[in-house]
Amino acid sequence: MTIDLRSDTVTKPTEGMYAAMATAEVGDDVYGEDPTINHLEEISADLLGTESAIFCASGTQSNLLGLLCHCERGDEFIVGQRAHTYKYEGGGAAALGSIHSHPLEFEHNGMLDLKKVSAAVKPDDVHFPRTKLLCLENTQDGWTLPLEYLNEARNLTNGKDLFLHLDGARVFNAAVELNVSVKDISQHFDSISFCLSKGLGAPVGSLLCGSKDFIAAARRWRKSLGGGMRQAGVIAAAGVYALNNNVARLAEDHANAALLAQGLSQINDVTIEPTDVQTNMVFVNIDAADSQELTEFLSTRDIRIQGEYRIRDRIRLVTHLDIDEHDVEIVIDAFNTFFAGRA
Repeated sequence: MTIDLRSDTVTKPTEGMYAAMATAEVGDDVYGEDPTINHLEEISADLLGTESAIFCASGTQSNLLGLLCHCERGDEFIVGQRAHTYKYEGGGAAALGSIHSHPLEFEHNGMLDLKKVSAAVKPDDVHFPRTKLLCLENTQDGWTLPLEYLNEARNLTNGKDLFLHLDGARVFNAAVELNVSVKDISQHFDSISFCLSKGLGAPVGSLLCGSKDFIAAARRWRKSLGGGMRQAGVIAAAGVYALNNNVARLAEDHANAALLAQGLSQINDVTIEPTDVQTNMVFVNIDAADSQELTEFLSTRDIRIQGEYRIRDRIRLVTHLDIDEHDVEIVIDAFNTFFAGRA
């Protein structure tokens, strides 16, 4: 059986999730008549403490809807240089929304320096795009954003008359790590996107949550983007199952990531700081010359890894519901064998 550490998007539905999908009650969602989608949207809004929610095909789509609803053509959003909404979602904000971006470097801990954010807000002048939105990401490279920081960000955006959007693809990982309700995180934001298809283990889908008027606007944009769905309750049922069954167990993924980090830190040719691992992501630095050989060696042992977005000496290892403690031990042993053979 393959051990796949490339991402938490690679999980397979469990038997219980398959059963929920097979028995889902469906209708035409474009008419608002799919009861399972309606239920998913209702429980998502309730979990995050918002008025409404909309089911989307992907996190890329839900984030784009958020940007399109907050910003008009020529407006600007402030975002992290390596944030998904800026770097890894196909440039949709610019290509489809004509929205300008002002990227800032993340700090080591996944935060944006709020002093730099404040300085990036443009004055009300015809020479500049209108800064309308700050977009944060939680988790960011596995780091959680502290609640105090979120409060400071909210105060900043209130003072600057900005909207605040959260790319919360793994916001439930953050809530579990902080041992708080996800509402304690979402309450600071005007809109929140979260993924069902990452740590929560569903095969597809994300939710965008916000006010009733905001989600009504998002529903119109979703239709324009070709995102209207018909009898999609069969996939929404997987999301309902995930929210009901797979949130608390995220702590297991975090524990396995910590175990993996601790084991790999004992290898001389691997650079890693175990205390940097907060949730389900482990970042490993090795000699660039070893990266491809390591990937090929591990593949012969049915272990799949992936370099971190073409940074040759950095590998991202992600734990998820298809990875258990025994798998982690196998991976650590394989890393040890590889580097022992190069000594």
